[in-house]
Amino acid sequence: MVDQSFADLSLAALYDSLNPWGPGDDFYLGLVREARAVLDVGCGTGRLLRRARAEGHRGRLMGLDPAAAMLVQARRAEPDVEWVLGDMRTRLWDGEFDLVVMTGHAFQELLGDEEIRVFLRAVRAALGAGGRFVFETRNPAARAWERWTPEQVHEVTAADGKPVRVWHEVQGGGPVGDRVRFTETYEGDGWPAPRVSRSVLRFLDNGTLRSFLTDAGLGVEAQYGGWDREPLTPAGPEIITVAEAV
Repeated sequence: MVDQSFADLSLAALYDSLNPWGPGDDFYLGLVREARAVLDVGCGTGRLLRRARAEGHRGRLMGLDPAAAMLVQARRAEPDVEWVLGDMRTRLWDGEFDLVVMTGHAFQELLGDEEIRVFLRAVRAALGAGGRFVFETRNPAARAWERWTPEQVHEVTAADGKPVRVWHEVQGGGPVGDRVRFTETYEGDGWPAPRVSRSVLRFLDNGTLRSFLTDAGLGVEAQYGGWDREPLTPAGPEIITVAEAV
């Protein structure tokens, strides 16, 4: 469920540099440590499951992602994990996991109501009794897209030692309904031209989000406004949700 720009092998190699390990990763790693069987949806380069395996997790770990280039990175680093190309429609699920996670705000890439319903029903099918689905979305009241401007440039170093600059720009002046369209531009020294990807994210309010979960047979066990399990606030940046199969 990562940005499809990372279907490019050279950009996939930059993913972990562009998204360094942080408090959110620690939050999810703590959950993975305690789980017997884990499915990471939109696993990207697989660093969450790779870290868990490196720390000694001996249960079942499966990473699922639609970008083959990302899974190339994952398989190179850790072959002792099930890396599966595709999405939740790739196979029939039968209650084999006690934890499903979806990190990196990837849930927001699900745009249509029916797309969300199909996805959540598949998550529910993948969870055994009492299993949990844990994910986060950006709180629309925090208006994160207002900070996605070309002036906010992030620079990382590519494998060849050269810098790569990345910036975002919202299209159309702002949200249309609960959707935000934006571009992500990559510019590297010596590149013939910048590479530009176009994306759309959906910003669901908490009431709508909870309704989708309930309809899929997932009850909200807890919600947090930050990675230290702070309570939700009206304009806090995150809506971190722990949902239980009911």
